[in-house]
Amino acid sequence: MARRPTIADVAKLAGVSRATVSFVLNNRPGVATDTQQRVRSAAEELGWTPSSSARALSTGRVRAVGLVLAREPELIGTDPFFPAFMAGIETVISETGDGLMLQMSRPENEVDTYRRLAADRRVDGVLLTDLRTDDSRPALVTELGLPAVAVGAGAGTGLPTVNLDDRPAVREAVHHLVGLGHRDIAYVAGPEEFVHARRRRQAWSDALAEAGLPEGTLLPGGFTAEGGARATRMLLDRPPTAIVYGNDLSATAGMAVAQDAGLRLPEDLSVVGFDDVPLASYTNPPLTTCRANPVSWGRASAQALVELIETGATADVELEPAALVVRASCGPAPVR
Repeated sequence: MARRPTIADVAKLAGVSRATVSFVLNNRPGVATDTQQRVRSAAEELGWTPSSSARALSTGRVRAVGLVLAREPELIGTDPFFPAFMAGIETVISETGDGLMLQMSRPENEVDTYRRLAADRRVDGVLLTDLRTDDSRPALVTELGLPAVAVGAGAGTGLPTVNLDDRPAVREAVHHLVGLGHRDIAYVAGPEEFVHARRRRQAWSDALAEAGLPEGTLLPGGFTAEGGARATRMLLDRPPTAIVYGNDLSATAGMAVAQDAGLRLPEDLSVVGFDDVPLASYTNPPLTTCRANPVSWGRASAQALVELIETGATADVELEPAALVVRASCGPAPVR
C-alpha cells in the first residue's frame, strides 16, 4: 500500500519549510504569491490532503456537527422524516469534511446530553429540531457557548433559524377537502409541546373557520404510527368524512386501520398527511400530503450551521413553504 504523502513531502518538493506549507494550506497571510502557487502545485502533484486530526489542531475545530434527538429511541427508526433530514445534512458535510454526531436522548436526559457535548468538545455546533413552546435549549446552548441553528422554530429563539412555513399547505388541504364537499374534517395532531405541531393544528382550525365550518374533532396522534392508529380507531366510532394528520407516519397507520374496519378510501373516507415521505406515493391509495422536503431542510440547516461555525454569523433562512400534493386518498364527500 502506497504511503500517504505528508507536509514534509510537500515542503521538499516545493523547496520551502514545513511551516510555510502549513501557512499556505491554511490560507494564512504573509506568504508570497509565487511561493503559494509552488506549494499548492506540489500538494496537488503529490495528491496530499489534510487529515481530520491535523485540521482540528490548526483550526481549533473537531470537524463534527451535532444532532440530538430527544424522542423515545424505539420511535426514531420508524419516522421516515429524520433519515431524509440527515441525508440532506450529509450532502453538505461530506463536502466540508465534517461528520455528523447523532445523539439519542430520552427527554429527561436531554440537557445533560448537550452539556456533555460541549464539555467534551465533541462537536463544533448543533442543530436544534423539534422546538417546543418555552424551549430551554436556545438559552442552554448560548450559555454553553455552543453554536446552534434552530430548525423550524419561527422567530423568537435568539438563534439563527432555518424555517419552513407549514401552515399554507395545511390550509390548502382543508380547502381542497371543502371543495370536494367535506364538512366533517377531523384532525390527528402531533405532540402539543412542539411548535410545528401547534402551527399545523392551528392552520387546520383556521381553515375550517375560513370555510364557515365548525371545528371538527381533534385527537392527539403524537407523530407516531401507534398514535395515528389509536386516534383513527376512536374516530371510527362516529366517522368523519375526512381526516387530516400531523404527519405521514400517523396518516399511513390511520389508512390501514380504516381499511381494516371496512372503509373504502377515498369513497368512504378521505385522508391527508404531512411531509411527503417517499412511502407516501406508494400507499394504497397513494396519500395526499403536504410536501416539506426534509432533504432540502437538512441541507439548508447544515449549510447555515457550518457558516455559523466558520464565520461566527449566518443569516436566517426561509425555505419555500410546504405545498399540497394531491393524490388518490382524497375524493368527494360520501353521502350519509
